[in-house]
Amino acid sequence: MTVTTFRHWQPFQDTPATRERFNRLFGEAFGRSSAAGTETGSDTRTWAPAVDVYETEGSLVIKAEVPGVDPNHVEVRIEENKLYLHGERRFENGLERAKYRQVERAYGSFTRSFVLPASVDAEKVTAEYKDGVLTITIPKREEAKPKPIEIKVTAR
Repeated sequence: MTVTTFRHWQPFQDTPATRERFNRLFGEAFGRSSAAGTETGSDTRTWAPAVDVYETEGSLVIKAEVPGVDPNHVEVRIEENKLYLHGERRFENGLERAKYRQVERAYGSFTRSFVLPASVDAEKVTAEYKDGVLTITIPKREEAKPKPIEIKVTAR
């Protein structure tokens, strides 16, 4: 004999707990600590800046969002056909971690790496930081740039 128990459904009773579970799930999936914003949260957590990578006729461009990161705490280097982007977002000087009531922005070190195509010239890379965006421009080698080919028309 099976006994069935019915429970009165209250759709909004568990909303805060459900929201917290979703925040923890998505926070962990996107590199945020589940303890973020709590008094027991750690000072730093793993994070990675959002990046756009696109190609123009003459170069490969990487744009990384790094607001609040001191450009002096960012390293860009190329090693064995890979571009490495490493940096750190630090807490503001003069403010102690214990004084924060809520911390939602990620702090600490980050590292990103990108495999570069053989067509780029790693010797001529430039990097510019403006308005919280780091733009890395890697020019293509001359032989890799598109060259128009003239079509000769001959009469029959």
